[in-house]
Amino acid sequence: MSLDLLLPVVPPQNRKEYSSDQEVRWCPGCGDYSILAQMQKVLPELGIARENFVFISGIGCSSRFPYYMDTYGIHSIHGRAPTLATGLKVARPDLHVFIVSGDGDGFSIGANHLLHVLRRNVNVTLLLFNNRIYGLTKGQYSPTSLPGAKTKSSPMGTVEQPLNPLSVALAAEATFVARSVDTDIKHLGEVMKAAIQHKGASFIEILQNCNIFNDGAWDHVKDNATKKDNTLVLEHGKPMLFGANGNKGIRLNARTLQPEIVEIGNGLSESDLMVHDKDRSDATLAYLLSRFTFPEFPVPLGILRSVHKPIYEDGVTAQVQEAQRLKGKGDLSALLCSTDLWSVGTDGEENHTLTRNSPELTEEMLKGWTDGYSTLEMRATRKRCSQLRLEEMPQVASGASLRQALEVMQQRHTPSVVVVDARGCYASTLTSTDLLRVATLAPDLGAVTVEQVATCKEAYVTASSTLNQAFHQMGRLNLPALTVVDQDLKPMGWLTAQQAEAALAG
Repeated sequence: MSLDLLLPVVPPQNRKEYSSDQEVRWCPGCGDYSILAQMQKVLPELGIARENFVFISGIGCSSRFPYYMDTYGIHSIHGRAPTLATGLKVARPDLHVFIVSGDGDGFSIGANHLLHVLRRNVNVTLLLFNNRIYGLTKGQYSPTSLPGAKTKSSPMGTVEQPLNPLSVALAAEATFVARSVDTDIKHLGEVMKAAIQHKGASFIEILQNCNIFNDGAWDHVKDNATKKDNTLVLEHGKPMLFGANGNKGIRLNARTLQPEIVEIGNGLSESDLMVHDKDRSDATLAYLLSRFTFPEFPVPLGILRSVHKPIYEDGVTAQVQEAQRLKGKGDLSALLCSTDLWSVGTDGEENHTLTRNSPELTEEMLKGWTDGYSTLEMRATRKRCSQLRLEEMPQVASGASLRQALEVMQQRHTPSVVVVDARGCYASTLTSTDLLRVATLAPDLGAVTVEQVATCKEAYVTASSTLNQAFHQMGRLNLPALTVVDQDLKPMGWLTAQQAEAALAG
């Protein structure tokens, strides 16, 4: 039986179903409107259920995109949309994930994240809106702004060289790289559809106009009177022709190995021109095209590269499955509650120390168990402190003196005592370590209060805590006992390591 027959049938959809109830709030005349319209037009044509689409954005004008699509969406933080998209694809490879970014969001703070999502070949579609300006923050120059651009942050003109989005994507080994224009709706829709259907990291640079802060940045590729002479529309398997009369082309000079513009005629024909091949396994031709800059060369539009390589999430999933085959499914609870716990402290001279927390306790408890560590951890996870018979605990008020606290500790033969505040709530635990630290310095223990000395403020667990949580806290604080409190922090009793061990054994 064909796999297609097993897939759920998606009822016919239309653009309206992909339009959310949110008011679209871009500046009138912004190129983002056109990009949004094409996306809402293309998605219903794919035959994919609407709940399987997710749009993830960073910060910027383009990043409002998820609000206007009636699909799942995440408005993340500046430049980090690729990281969220990567995690989502690993967790849910079945989803169609889009990254929507601007030239500032994607190539400034998010440049490294963008590189990694492309080089890993995560199966996502990345839309980069390039208007060569920071629009949302009101007109500062961006990583793609041209040298000399006068903006609010460069009133005398920029002195930086811009990034070339296509060249960067190709250098990162993106398997699908294309460019389109916001106002060329037919071309933009075709490129979008091809990118979505591509299996792997798809990158589309969309030349987008910001009519408020950088109006006319792309007029040379949009003006009907000049765009045919200024753009090179790439078609797979066809010679690179352009021009208003279709009589100009790109030829590779055999002597210099450099591309050059020629006119058809006078002994030159289409057979002398370079032929576009988007399926080449290497990115040499695509990179050469990405370096075409106006006015020396026409601006390439279309799919520069479309090749197939292993998908990141497929590789991760395969490794997980192989690990489970070799080692079993694993136990997250056992991992989180293991006894291989360490504490970071200081030696009194601002030098950090690393101490392993009493593994002997668990090793002792493990003696005599025939079914091993996993069973023990299972019991420790299920057993709660409220189910145990707690010991009566020695306690003093926070205003009590150290002498009074020492007397209680001597009477009860305990190395610590629980300190409660005026409301009877847990305040801290006074340990013998606290006493020894102060005893040699204070001439009169009756003149020092407990609250001035007690340093351990976390030696407690709630009644609903599990035994493994209690063991973790004991190990972290290196204490043999903890105070169990109710939801109001009122002490209920004392839980010792011996009690916890007995509870597990029972």
